[in-house]
Amino acid sequence: MKHDQDKPRLDLIPPAIIEAVGYVRTYGVKKYGENTNWEKVEPERYRAALMRHLCEYLRDPESIDKESGYPHLWHMACNIAFLCELERGKEHESKRAT
Repeated sequence: MKHDQDKPRLDLIPPAIIEAVGYVRTYGVKKYGENTNWEKVEPERYRAALMRHLCEYLRDPESIDKESGYPHLWHMACNIAFLCELERGKEHESKRAT
C-alpha cells in the first residue's frame, strides 16, 4: 500500500504550462547566464513584468513578446512560477517562526 493520498497530484498539471515555463527559462538562461539568477531578483520586478505581459495578453491573447518570440502568456506563467517559489520560501520561514 502506498500512502500518497495527501500529496499533490503533479500528474494533473497540464504539460503545456510546464513546457511554456521551460521555453521561457531556457531563453532566460541564454540571455542572463546562470540558471539561478532569477532567485536574486526582487519579487516586485517579477510582479511588474507579470503585469506588463498581462496587459499585452489582454490586448491580444495571441500576442508574442517581441524580444523572446514567445507568447506573453508563457512569460506570465514563468513570472508566476518565480513568485510562487519566492513566496514559498517566505511561507516556510513564517511556519518555522511559529
